Amino acid sequence: MNPAEVTQIALPGPGASLSLLHLFWNAHIVVKIVIIGLGSASVWCWAILVDKLILYTRTRRQMDAFEQVFWSGQSLEELYRTLSSRNNHGMAALFVAAMREWKRSHENGRPAIASLQQRIDKVMDVTIAREVERLQSRLLVLATIGSSSPFIGLFGTVWGIMTAFQGIAASKNTSLAVVAPGIAEALFATAVGLVAAIPAVIAYNKLTSDAGALGARLETFADEFSAILSRQIDERQAA
Repeated sequence: MNPAEVTQIALPGPGASLSLLHLFWNAHIVVKIVIIGLGSASVWCWAILVDKLILYTRTRRQMDAFEQVFWSGQSLEELYRTLSSRNNHGMAALFVAAMREWKRSHENGRPAIASLQQRIDKVMDVTIAREVERLQSRLLVLATIGSSSPFIGLFGTVWGIMTAFQGIAASKNTSLAVVAPGIAEALFATAVGLVAAIPAVIAYNKLTSDAGALGARLETFADEFSAILSRQIDERQAA
């Protein structure tokens, strides 16, 4: 790039507009790529946030509805028949997995209850791990965007300032009216980086906390249901 081209990109002129659109169009190609990338990351971040908020809200409602039915006194066998043919998530998936293992241990009229409690606990642990993984999926993307966006924006700013200084040297004019547009274009990349990073960090912390709370509810239900099945196992062993 020759000095004249550098001057044309970095120094729009004293009367140039400093609107965001104008700053973007007059920025160096590297700065444009950085801004476009950060803008895309920000859109991705908001899409994940909305999707997770909907998922967590639906999961809470499903858990509340299941707990209401489970503790209403309905027969476990009847509840299992109702849920076994469905695609379950949350507590329903936990319940179905435990009941399926219970039924497998009583097939052919020869109950294998010697280590049934351990097998049921293991099945519920695996189900909890899968549900928590489903709830926490793509949260790492938010953490990555939140931690890396400021540095990517800073890279665009450094590159833009270097280009602006080259233009200043080529024009041999250091007046503020000439310098300001080029510096503003460079700083625009840092601003976009912060716009992408701040919501990503807040969303990551919020969603991680919500996922942890839902996981804790699953573990609590698993302990309660395990205690219920344990009593039934003890009763059958004593019979």
